Amino acid sequence: MPRPRKSQIAVEATPYYHCVSRCVRRAFLCGEDRYTGRSYDHRRVFIESELLRLGQVFYLDVVAYAVMENHYHVVLFIDAESQKNASPKDIVTRWHQLHKGNAISVKYLQGDHLEPHETDQLNTYVDKWREQLASISWYMRVLNEKVARMANIEDDVTGRFWEGRFKCQALLDEKALLSCMAYVDLNPVRSAMAATPEESDHTSIKRRVSHLKADSEPSSWQKNHRAEDHKIQPANLHPFAGNQCEGMPKGIIFSLVDYLHLVDWTARQIRDDKVGAVDSSAEPILKRLGISPEHWVYLSTHFESQFKGLVGSLHSLKAAREHFGRQRTPNIGKSILLFS
Repeated sequence: MPRPRKSQIAVEATPYYHCVSRCVRRAFLCGEDRYTGRSYDHRRVFIESELLRLGQVFYLDVVAYAVMENHYHVVLFIDAESQKNASPKDIVTRWHQLHKGNAISVKYLQGDHLEPHETDQLNTYVDKWREQLASISWYMRVLNEKVARMANIEDDVTGRFWEGRFKCQALLDEKALLSCMAYVDLNPVRSAMAATPEESDHTSIKRRVSHLKADSEPSSWQKNHRAEDHKIQPANLHPFAGNQCEGMPKGIIFSLVDYLHLVDWTARQIRDDKVGAVDSSAEPILKRLGISPEHWVYLSTHFESQFKGLVGSLHSLKAAREHFGRQRTPNIGKSILLFS
């Protein structure tokens, strides 16, 4: 029996989550329907732009994503600090980008005087909307509902468009996060939709590479880690902050350049259908993560099917168990095998 959403998300344990939604009908979400010959590729543009737009509205950062033919992946970061410190006006403004709001919230944004009882009602709305604007369930609900409505109108049908609830995995540590990101970014390569990561349309890896190439000379960021400067990373993606140090900004505690090298090396192993020699750029990264080359390639090709709910090292699983209301530690065998 599926676990309730409240037991699958715990910000106290981790702010990172991997979500997947799959289409229920034979007709493709995107791409070309082999049965009818009709192309739905234009939907990929819409879904990509919408999931990135919603990441700017919600207090959620998009970390990685891939829009495939009949499903999509998105890794999200819950920005609890920004949510907590947001002003009432920011909360109401963001909510109005999703819904019309109500008479009191419209009156508030227009700068009109509010009576005491209206102020009390507004505060109640703000508290509720503050919570919902940092909710992964609400993010997925808004995104999936908009896509479903558009597709049903276009297909001239009614009924369910998604097969059910979105799948959610909590990424408890750096190992889980990076292996999941690589798994998501390499979806088109595994499906033979693209030959290389940078050619994978509608993915976060292509967006990061394209932005990096446009804003800096390749020779510069390949020789040093200037790519960790947030100014030359996509503003609508959760940034890489570089290797851990004091006073570092918000972001993934890892080097963007190292990650790009690692994904590129992994793609070559997937395309060759074998684990070859680890080149000089990938070897230190895998050593730092404590994952063998063989296990890394396996993770980047089977991540979604190997773990249910919680993903991380054995230590991370045990530390996070209580936050998710678990009496037993899940995924022990897979964790020991793949992350140690």
